[in-house]
Amino acid sequence: MQKIGFSILILSLFCNLFTLKAQTNQDILGQTGDRLNTITTAVPFLLIAPDARSGSMGEVGAATPPDINSMHWNPAKYIFIDGDYGVTISYTPWMRKLINDINLAYVSGYYKFDKNQAIAGSLRYFTLGEIQFVGMTPDENLGTFSPTEFSIDVAYNRIFGDNFSFAIALRYIYSNLSGGATVGTGHAETKSGQSVAGDVAIFYKHDFKINKRDSRIAFGMDISNLGARITYSELGYRAFLPTNLRIGPSFTYNIDDFNAITVAFDLNKLLVPTPPLYAFDSITEEYEIVKGMDPDRYVVNALFTSFWDAPGGFKEELREVIFSGGIEYGYSDQFFIRAGYFNEHKTKGNRKFATFGVGVKYNIFDLSFSYLVPFEQHHPLENVLRFTMTFNFFKPQNKPK
Repeated sequence: MQKIGFSILILSLFCNLFTLKAQTNQDILGQTGDRLNTITTAVPFLLIAPDARSGSMGEVGAATPPDINSMHWNPAKYIFIDGDYGVTISYTPWMRKLINDINLAYVSGYYKFDKNQAIAGSLRYFTLGEIQFVGMTPDENLGTFSPTEFSIDVAYNRIFGDNFSFAIALRYIYSNLSGGATVGTGHAETKSGQSVAGDVAIFYKHDFKINKRDSRIAFGMDISNLGARITYSELGYRAFLPTNLRIGPSFTYNIDDFNAITVAFDLNKLLVPTPPLYAFDSITEEYEIVKGMDPDRYVVNALFTSFWDAPGGFKEELREVIFSGGIEYGYSDQFFIRAGYFNEHKTKGNRKFATFGVGVKYNIFDLSFSYLVPFEQHHPLENVLRFTMTFNFFKPQNKPK
């Protein structure tokens, strides 16, 4: 259990809910060069990589070979899974370097109706452990609470032709960070945040031969968490969901009858407003936007304007793109070694880390582990482990001989 000042808790957990116009001295001075200008949203747990396979490949997944965890990465891949139905369970002790009882649990499954269509579903549960609220002084005990968040997803996937598929997904999101506590000098009462969102995804693959060996190139795109803004208090501020564009290719080459290698690459960009640059107007005694756009926009408007709303212009827009890449080596489709790299610009969060992992598959059972190594010492993500257990089944008439 953590003991934490109530005001500190609200600042750390709700930092993505309230736009503070007096951001930094650099903002006021109008310095848009290398200033820190991260994009914050509600329910960021929806962006955490939930499974060990992609987690060990630099958190790529737009076009990696289909697996049961595709709901998070690209639900359009389900129809191409080599199986008919299955379920996977993942567990991630999160940010243990900072706090020892933050956890992410993930369950996902799919079912193919036939060779042309499939459905899938998942449950993601995120807990921040038990927290003791205190007031302005340590002696002011405000009780304990266990903040939790979860999402429930369902997706429909259909194939068009032999190589192209499309999917749509719906998601219910629930976030309870304060248990109805009051905050601020106005004693505003907080509440659980709830919203509904959707995903749109496509996947394309092309099989061919190199030196008479089976090979595949693939391309995937997923727009996830597109939905209504969410609010946590009577103050009425509505925070954006982490609407994200994921796009990328992959290449698989069978070296021989036993050895295969897959290389994948992803680009990610949040499709939400970038915080503008504010300056204090001594006449109106208010902060006014001097560069960038007003972040209080409609969701659809923000979806498009997020490509050109950064106060630093095109240079800053490029910095908002996250680059990640990974490689997987497989032996006899049973033993796997994986590695990857994840890069986020220093002004947009500065997450830079390498990932490693292994996997073993036997018949219908698959077990994978991953390990994350940040490039910065004493980073909160240091030593993050992921565990995934998968069961993939065939219908009797489709079972391989």
